[in-house]
Amino acid sequence: MSVVVFGSINIDLVVEVPHLPIKGETVIGNRFFTAAGGKAANQAVAVAKLGIPVHLIGQIGDDNFGQTLLQNLRIAGVQTDKITVNPHIHSGIASINVDEEGHNTIACAAGANRLVGEQELAQFRALLPQKKVAMLELGVPMSSILAAARDAHASGCCLILDPAPAKSNLPDELYRLVDIITPNEVEASQLVGFTVDGVTTARQAATFLHQMGAKKVIITLGNQGAFCSTGEDSFWVKPIPVRVVDAVAAGDAFNGALAAALASGKSLREAVEWGNIAGALSVTKNGAQPSLPDRERFMTMLSAKS
Repeated sequence: MSVVVFGSINIDLVVEVPHLPIKGETVIGNRFFTAAGGKAANQAVAVAKLGIPVHLIGQIGDDNFGQTLLQNLRIAGVQTDKITVNPHIHSGIASINVDEEGHNTIACAAGANRLVGEQELAQFRALLPQKKVAMLELGVPMSSILAAARDAHASGCCLILDPAPAKSNLPDELYRLVDIITPNEVEASQLVGFTVDGVTTARQAATFLHQMGAKKVIITLGNQGAFCSTGEDSFWVKPIPVRVVDAVAAGDAFNGALAAALASGKSLREAVEWGNIAGALSVTKNGAQPSLPDRERFMTMLSAKS
C-alpha cells in the first residue's frame, strides 16, 4: 500500500500577471512568491497528503533552494532519505507566469534534475519490491526514465507515466512498459499528432496510444473532466465546477490521487474519480505543492460527490 516516485524536484519562482506575455513583451506582475515544485516532487506530495506512504527519488543541489525543497517535502510527509544532494550543481528552477484566469507559462532550468542517473536508479530499484505503485514523468533524462520503466515493469509494480513536460517523440518501448499513461490535452495532442480538445478526440487519441502499446490511457481534459480507456472499455468522468485560481499543479494532483487510490486497492474508475477531485481542488489555490489537497479536504469533497 505504498508508492515510489522517480523524477524532477524544482523550486518554483512565480509571478502573477494580468495576462501572459507574448514574444518580446514585458508584463508588470502583481505578486511574486516561491513555492516547492517539480512534477515528481508535486506528485509525491499529493500522495503523501492523502495519507499514503511515498518515497521520492531524485536529485537536488546543495544550495538554499535544495534545503527548502527537502524541508517542504518532509513536512508534507514524503520520505526523502533516497534523494541525492549534489554539491556541484544548482537545484532545478521553474520560472512561472500565472494570469488572472489561472493559465500559466513555465520555463525550467533543470539543474540537478538533468544528472539523475545510475545512483538514483539503484535507489529506485531497491525500493520497488516494497511498493504497489511506481510513478514516472519526463523531467529527468530519457535514458534514466527508460531504465526506471524497465525496472518497474520487471518488478510487477503498477507503473504510471505522466508524459510531461510534453514530448512528441517518446520511445516506442516506453509505451509498452507502462501500465497507465496520463497525458493532458496538450500532451496527448503532441503524442498523437492531432488536436485533442474533448471527449471525442480523447477517444481517438486513446485508440492511437493503445496501438503504440499503452495498456490503459487516461486523458485529463481540464474543465471537461477526464477520459479513460482500457482498450476493452472506456468511460468519462464529469468535470467538477470550481473557480480556477492557478492550474499549475492540477495534473500532479490528479496523478498523485490516482496513484494513492490504486495503492489503496481502489478500482480504476474510483482512482480516476479520486484524481478528478484532487485536480479540481488544486486549481482553487495558488502554487504547486501548497495547492495540493490534504486528506480532510479531499475526503469532504469525495463524500459530497458520493
